[in-house]
Amino acid sequence: MRLRRRQAIPRRATMPRKSPAAPALPGTTDLETRLGYKFRQPQWLLQALTHRSWSAERSTPGERQQDNELLEFLGDAVLGLRASERLLQAFPQASEGQLSRLRAWIVSSRHLAQMAERLNLGQYLRLSPNEERVGGRGKQRLLANALEAVIGAIHRDRGYAYAADFVDRSVLPALEALSVSQLHEFVYKSALQEWAHAQGHTLPHYRIVGATGPDHGKIFQVEVTIEGVYTGTGAGHTKKDAEQHAAQGALMFLGLLPEMAI
Repeated sequence: MRLRRRQAIPRRATMPRKSPAAPALPGTTDLETRLGYKFRQPQWLLQALTHRSWSAERSTPGERQQDNELLEFLGDAVLGLRASERLLQAFPQASEGQLSRLRAWIVSSRHLAQMAERLNLGQYLRLSPNEERVGGRGKQRLLANALEAVIGAIHRDRGYAYAADFVDRSVLPALEALSVSQLHEFVYKSALQEWAHAQGHTLPHYRIVGATGPDHGKIFQVEVTIEGVYTGTGAGHTKKDAEQHAAQGALMFLGLLPEMAI
């Protein structure tokens, strides 16, 4: 009796399992659309939106909840580098001092907060109830920090090129539309206002105290006052120029700016 050889039944090939896509964070899909960037690892975006007040309330002695401060630190460095690169491209003949002053304006809290407001970033932040009650979603410093944290989050998620692209689209102004002679206009008043606000002083007050010369060549004198701290004057061919010179003098008096000519 001949034994019939049993045919081997081929095993079904097993396909490698695909890694599951990272779940979207609740409520952040619209934010990613606003940012123009889709996170591969959404936890970076979640961390960027987490204020220390939120994490402090939920931390335990054995486990500290992550907040956005480290991402803010990274984003600040990325922003400064990208701003420097773009400024050199836009103004190859400008001096170091001129470029430094414009970069200071670009990375200032006032400018970053304005860009964050355009993205409606405040509504997505994770804040403690107390920070919420005191208007944290609209605080200039908090919004600026959150935007820097988002830049840092994009860098951690996919690298410098993607972070730089976001900075170009969402943070930097149209640099090519500016002239070198305009660079100082963005800096001194903003810097003085930020310092006064951070130190708890009244905001700087400017008033015209005099004008000399013919109409076609008038020189304006402007006085700037920070109540109880400083009063000084500045001069310029326009009211704006005079205010900037007055603010520059105040910054030098306060030791926040080396003595230099605009």
